[in-house]
Amino acid sequence: MALTFSSVAFFSLANKSGDAALGRNLVTFNAIVQELQNNYVDSLQPDVAFKQAIAALLETVDPYTEYYPTDDQEMLQKMTTGEYGGIGSYLMDRDSSTYISAPMEGTPAAKAGIRAGDRILKVDSLDVSRKLSSDVTKVLRGRPNTPVTITLQRPYATDSIITVTLTRELLQQPSVPYFNVIGNTGYIQLTSFINKSPAEVKTALESFKANPEVKNIVIDLRGNGGGLVESAVEILGFFLPKGTEVVRTKGRDDAADRVYKTTHSPIFPDMPLAILIDGATASASEILAGAVQDLDRGVLIGSRSFGKGLVQSTRPLPFSGVLKITVAKYYTPSGRLIQALDYAHRNPDGSVSRRPDSLTNVYKTLNGRTIRDGGGLQPDSVIDWGKTSRLVYNIVRDNWSFDYATKFAAEHPTIAPADKFVITDEIYADFKKSIDPKRFKYDRVMEDAMKQLREIAGQEGYINDTTTAAFDTLQNLLVHNLDHDLDTHREEITEYLGSEIVGRYYYDKGKSAYVIPGDKAFKVAASILNSPEYYKILHKK
Repeated sequence: MALTFSSVAFFSLANKSGDAALGRNLVTFNAIVQELQNNYVDSLQPDVAFKQAIAALLETVDPYTEYYPTDDQEMLQKMTTGEYGGIGSYLMDRDSSTYISAPMEGTPAAKAGIRAGDRILKVDSLDVSRKLSSDVTKVLRGRPNTPVTITLQRPYATDSIITVTLTRELLQQPSVPYFNVIGNTGYIQLTSFINKSPAEVKTALESFKANPEVKNIVIDLRGNGGGLVESAVEILGFFLPKGTEVVRTKGRDDAADRVYKTTHSPIFPDMPLAILIDGATASASEILAGAVQDLDRGVLIGSRSFGKGLVQSTRPLPFSGVLKITVAKYYTPSGRLIQALDYAHRNPDGSVSRRPDSLTNVYKTLNGRTIRDGGGLQPDSVIDWGKTSRLVYNIVRDNWSFDYATKFAAEHPTIAPADKFVITDEIYADFKKSIDPKRFKYDRVMEDAMKQLREIAGQEGYINDTTTAAFDTLQNLLVHNLDHDLDTHREEITEYLGSEIVGRYYYDKGKSAYVIPGDKAFKVAASILNSPEYYKILHKK
């Protein structure tokens, strides 16, 4: 097949854009392709070459403009609807193989008895025992109502090789995986903005409205990377008067300019409201949180949000391709653009810098509070998340807590309800025994720091018998004692360990039920919402 393109078409495109340079470069690119096709010593691989060329072109804009060929559009559909055909399980890579991280509640995987910790050996007749999850996912997913047979290796089981046959279903990951009343606070965990998000949030809010104990509401947007603008606008309508402007978009032409207003009467027009945010709160999440802050409808609690003030739309391409392209920037009700990175003005090396706070502009909320643009949303109450200890990081990274939870679930058919489960002294002692000191990998931070300090001391002329003896003494004092370290960091380890164990019995909802009541940000939010501090924040000048 000839890889030739019409120069007339290229010039036509250039004339439409008014950019002569575009036309010249397109013609040059076309000429290079023809020369390679006609004269290169080996044959071209068009699909590979053009996929790389498209990727290189898109790298010059922003990371949110993406091309989806036909084979990859299931991912795009999942982003907007949460739907896909499959068995319903999270996968993890480990030891060059794919393992079940967790089955999802109510899915074919859960109904078939697939468990966290199972290693996938075969999918139908295909050996995937040494394949990673990116490859295994492709064969596990498929059209709904089609059968699939999976062979698994199960730890801590009498029959370690298990084969199950199940039928794929059209699955939808909920955007509200958990909501509950904790004390007098209605808590909603909102993880994405898909087309069904408003309905899921509404269900939670209506349950709160029917509960006379609910006096305030917390919406948790931590880790929520966004989604559909329209869903965020509809959810804002549950808390703001009908007809309230909550966001506007501006693009290169008038077609991208739009003002979004709430379209229905609120469910909770006055109830105290807190939004939890962090550095992974982005896009549509920031539209929701930004409107709440700008209109003084509630308080933001956590850490500064990501800062994505860009709007994407999908465009059809030839041969059933789809381009998700940034078409506009969005502005919160006060007029703020909270975009943190300016992709249009890159550094000489091609990198993008975060806008410094000193260059941001001041805006005012409805009540006259000072807020700033650029760099994401700054919370009204800042949470210091603290730093995860290296010990805990290693326990989670190297799957010690995961493996113990797998062993625990194999030995205990049932446990207490998720919100009542406790890591007792006996459980923790058993967990400590499960860690082999010979195989436990410490990050050698202290050892490396001591080595570096010795080298610096030698370079500066401070090494002698006295300092050498002092270094030796200090190094002996800083030798890791695993048993001591596990006791020192028990509280932090318990949170991860308990979540893993509870998830084996009660899935993601159980994990949230176990973790959220003791969560630092939730406790701060509940405290503020139940005190005069809430109104002081909203009226602080």
